[in-house]
Amino acid sequence: MNRRLAALANAHGVSTWYEDWRHRRVEVAPETVVGVLGLLGVDATSPAAIADALAAVRAVDRGTLPETVVLTHGRSRALPGPGVLTLEDGGRRAVDGELPADLPLGWHRLACADREVTVVVVPRRLPVPPRAWGWMLQLYALNSERSWGMGDLGDLADFTEWAGATGAGLVLLNPLHAVGPAHPVATSPYSPASRRFVNPLYLRVSDTAAYRAADPATRAVVDALRPDRGPLIDYDEVWSAKRHALELLHPHARPVDLTADPALTSFATWCALAERHGNDWRAWPAQLRHPDAPAVAEQRRQLADRVAFHAWLQQLCDEQLDAVTAAARAAGMPVGVVHDLAVGIDPGGADGWQLADVLAQGVRVGAPPDDFNQLGQDWGLAAWRPDRLAATGYAAYRDMLRRALRHAGGLRVDHVAGLWRLWWVPPGGGAAEGTYVRYDAEAMLGILALEAHRAGAVVVGEDLGTVQPAVTRGLRGRNMLGSTVLWFARDDNGDFVPPARWPRNALATISTHDLPTAPGFLTGEHVRVRDELKLLGTDVAVERARAAADRDRLLTMLRTENLLPTPTVDPARPDATATPDDGEVVVSMHAALAASPTRLLGVSLYDVLGEVRQPNMPGTVDEYPNWRLPLPASVAQIREDPRVRRIADLLSAARPRAADPPPRDAVGQVSQSKRAGSPRKSA
Repeated sequence: MNRRLAALANAHGVSTWYEDWRHRRVEVAPETVVGVLGLLGVDATSPAAIADALAAVRAVDRGTLPETVVLTHGRSRALPGPGVLTLEDGGRRAVDGELPADLPLGWHRLACADREVTVVVVPRRLPVPPRAWGWMLQLYALNSERSWGMGDLGDLADFTEWAGATGAGLVLLNPLHAVGPAHPVATSPYSPASRRFVNPLYLRVSDTAAYRAADPATRAVVDALRPDRGPLIDYDEVWSAKRHALELLHPHARPVDLTADPALTSFATWCALAERHGNDWRAWPAQLRHPDAPAVAEQRRQLADRVAFHAWLQQLCDEQLDAVTAAARAAGMPVGVVHDLAVGIDPGGADGWQLADVLAQGVRVGAPPDDFNQLGQDWGLAAWRPDRLAATGYAAYRDMLRRALRHAGGLRVDHVAGLWRLWWVPPGGGAAEGTYVRYDAEAMLGILALEAHRAGAVVVGEDLGTVQPAVTRGLRGRNMLGSTVLWFARDDNGDFVPPARWPRNALATISTHDLPTAPGFLTGEHVRVRDELKLLGTDVAVERARAAADRDRLLTMLRTENLLPTPTVDPARPDATATPDDGEVVVSMHAALAASPTRLLGVSLYDVLGEVRQPNMPGTVDEYPNWRLPLPASVAQIREDPRVRRIADLLSAARPRAADPPPRDAVGQVSQSKRAGSPRKSA
């Protein structure tokens, strides 16, 4: 690569090479680097343009204050001169050549050297997370006598209350992010229209004040709309029924103050426009493609009833999530409900429309080629522009985290390595024709720590796959947890690592939503279905042999660790191979979780209830029922299932609540309000 182009790329955080999953250096094509620089507003299309861009970089005074200063609590920072600091609470302090070490946590403004910049003071670390176990739940998969075709927030409150009473300390959810209101309804929770608002599909219609205030005849009409539960979840049917029901109830609701939350009003406006023009704002009439356009203001006036309706739906989501939080507190859960933050958004969705000024237009986020995806991955998601985040004081990132943490005892950050770097695929490129773009990890991680600290929340980073050592160190240094999955806990020979050697600062699970369930792994379902879907890269016989060998390795580890009894040989058939019952193996796999030192343990209901199908099959869209598989038991049946009770007793014995030490805050003091059972600090 041209040395000048490489220097320019490095100055803007664009990688010209990377290390692949086999630790080999891979050079990035120059045209990819030029394309990604263009997405950052840097012209590198000619030698003259590169020279001009480099000159602009070198002309920047290195002593100039950055547009956002992130300062760790207890540390000071030199300044280019005296200034005045306006604190978050409105107080003012004169500073003379240095930001002092005693500044309070929070968001401040500094006027210094003829500039005004944002100063964010972040905690050194979060409180040490408690030792607890809990259920991993795909909320849509729940069902009860009161839910409409899929799990809802009423089911979640009931489940959380029961789970806490039986010893669970947390419930980890799939993302509940909002999707577009037009049909077809998006099914993937990881490609949301907005990460700041909630999917109203999860509302329980009958748990609303408007339903209670409606006359009996209206309630009867609403009740009759309830769809039946089918073998697969039909999101379009559920949304049609719930939207109709909520429209009938809306006249009985109290008005929402649309002036109190401009971001909510803008989101509700996007929803109203999406109903008329479709879920992708990029295909709307040109005059509607910017939220501040005069035509949008006129449409907001004309569609006032629909804007008010969608704002009301978000108010209902807040109320019902408050009830879930209250259930976790009442049950004494040491963590509570852990929400999942998707790595990105659908670029055509609400956040893509509202936050276009801080997003890289046209980029698609994904991952480079690896052993499992040899052509790379294109997730089709939008990405933050790191330069624009800094220029705007990280306000959009902060506000997204605040909304995600409003009802959370914890936050799981999907693909947490994205706080350090993301794989950008420029327009026209294939998934493998991208490169990494660096982010200011100190800012991204520090702001996450600040907002989680204020919410009293635990943070779990999904750091599976190939991640840089800095990611693991960064999480550990701030008392954030990583992720450990039994399937991946192997040594260089492919043998399963004993649970005693698993890392302490992690959430340990048997599987994930993208991997085989425990019963599916033991029966080879993951081989059978991938063969049926033509997803195997090798002969099916080879894959079956590999799966059988993996099963044997697992059983060997479980027996070596005295977690799985050696099966008794039938005296009548002394030469026969004794095979353990799969149900007992599943219990032993959970015993492995319990035997690990990891702070948090996550248990999937799919595993415990014997479901062989995994929730999501990577590499498929319509070929497999992704995100549409209901659990094989209702909430009431789950409560009475002896398998569920056995696993709950096993994990509760390993993680007794009475053994939890009092949590400590960011400066090492005992915290008085960091539990789901205690009042929360306001964000």
